[in-house]
Amino acid sequence: MAESSGVLRVEVVSPERVLFSGESTQVITRTMEGGEIAFLPGHAAFLGALTENHTRIYLSDGTIQNLAVHLGFVEVGPDHVTILSDAAELEEDIDVAAVRATKIRLEEQLRTEQSAEIEAELRRTDARIAATGGL
Repeated sequence: MAESSGVLRVEVVSPERVLFSGESTQVITRTMEGGEIAFLPGHAAFLGALTENHTRIYLSDGTIQNLAVHLGFVEVGPDHVTILSDAAELEEDIDVAAVRATKIRLEEQLRTEQSAEIEAELRRTDARIAATGGL
């Protein structure tokens, strides 16, 4: 079905809400197994764990929905992509100034104390910045 229509049904779900539900021609996200992965209509079944990343959903109208995804899973079939995330944010919901200030604070903290928690928060901050147009 998806191969003939050229679209994927895409849903991005967090514990709080469905962040995105719609049609897409391509989804690009990042797995823990290493690197970005793109999903097109007709993709083989796939299940993967996601790391903190900037996910892009290419919409049927030619626009791109940018998201910051903070861990989770992606499940893919020939006609759908479902992202289940512990936390995710749409580009338009991210306060860029606040995120940049947080990044500066975290980088300062990391200079004086090595902490897995600080490093994880810095990765989430980088994903937010990337989702809003880059560093």
